[in-house]
Amino acid sequence: MNKRKVCVVITARPSYARIRTALEALRRREDVELQIILTASTLLERYGRVEQVIQQDGFEINWRIHSIVEGENLVVQAKSTAIGLAETATALENLKPDVVVSIADRFETIATAIAASYMNIPLAHVQGGEVTGNIDDRVRHAVTKLADLHLVASKGARDFVISMGENPESVYLTGCPSVDIAAQVLKNPELPPGFLQNYGGVGADFDLREGYIVVMQHPVTTEYENAYQQAEATLEAISRLGVRTLWFWPNVDAGSDATSKAIRVWRERGKLPNVHFFRNVPPEDFYRILINSRGIAGNSSVAIRECSWLGVPAVNIGNRQISRERGPNVIDVPHDSEAIMAAIRKHLENGKYPQAPIYGDGTAGEKIARVLAEEPLLLKHARR
Repeated sequence: MNKRKVCVVITARPSYARIRTALEALRRREDVELQIILTASTLLERYGRVEQVIQQDGFEINWRIHSIVEGENLVVQAKSTAIGLAETATALENLKPDVVVSIADRFETIATAIAASYMNIPLAHVQGGEVTGNIDDRVRHAVTKLADLHLVASKGARDFVISMGENPESVYLTGCPSVDIAAQVLKNPELPPGFLQNYGGVGADFDLREGYIVVMQHPVTTEYENAYQQAEATLEAISRLGVRTLWFWPNVDAGSDATSKAIRVWRERGKLPNVHFFRNVPPEDFYRILINSRGIAGNSSVAIRECSWLGVPAVNIGNRQISRERGPNVIDVPHDSEAIMAAIRKHLENGKYPQAPIYGDGTAGEKIARVLAEEPLLLKHARR
């Protein structure tokens, strides 16, 4: 039996959570040869040992692409994409997959899509059709127009992809694999003992059972020149609230140097005595952090996506996720410390929210694997 070669390109730490249960389902299939390419920040130590996490989960890495140019501004973002494009083409020429999978909407993602498209390799896009209100929309929708198969996470996303002129027969409503992990963790939500010691990081040491919030704030690419001030607004709010906080380092985006600098300045000045900082935590324990938290603040899609499923209170700051479908757990605020504090206080008083299954029912991985393994792999022009 000829196995179908399914090549998944993972570019960043959130991308792994967005695809892991699909990788597990593909690995179990006897009719699939799973190939994994790691690129961009997955190979950089300072963004949390993503490569090691993937290997610890038992996956073989078939190709590694070092593509990130130092600087973390708009110019190096474009240059990193160009390097990723060139090197991905080399990887695909050697691996010769039957289908390539590109995940979500980060700037590195479009390199995968262009390489596969120009090499006439069918391209499957996971999580197209979503609308956030920032530069990610351009990348996401461009990848949608390059893709041959669309594996979308919500009904709204499916409708949007079809409205872009894509053949409805190529659009599959699968849900989001990260919700699969969250659903599994709900069956065993307790945090392991000694969590802060096990995962390291820096900052305050406190008993997580006493309550805490989570912060995940990334720079907004179209507003990267304001990244320092935007980070300061959140830092001021957290400092003044005095609430115990687990803060995760930003992604590798234009402006992340400024966001990181603001964090370091506030920490070194002793203004964050109740904050512990992490670079990365494996998906299961990350969701345990969310489940056991009193809420999340920042601008990560996890606050909109997984936290809607988990009912975790979320304060969405700024424009990075402003147009994404959301549940009742989300309060939107500008980059203003007073507004951020007021929203956090409101959530702390309210507590957990009802589950909102906008992004799937916990079975996305199996659905995605079935499509990739069984559906016809036709280039877009062949479907018309």
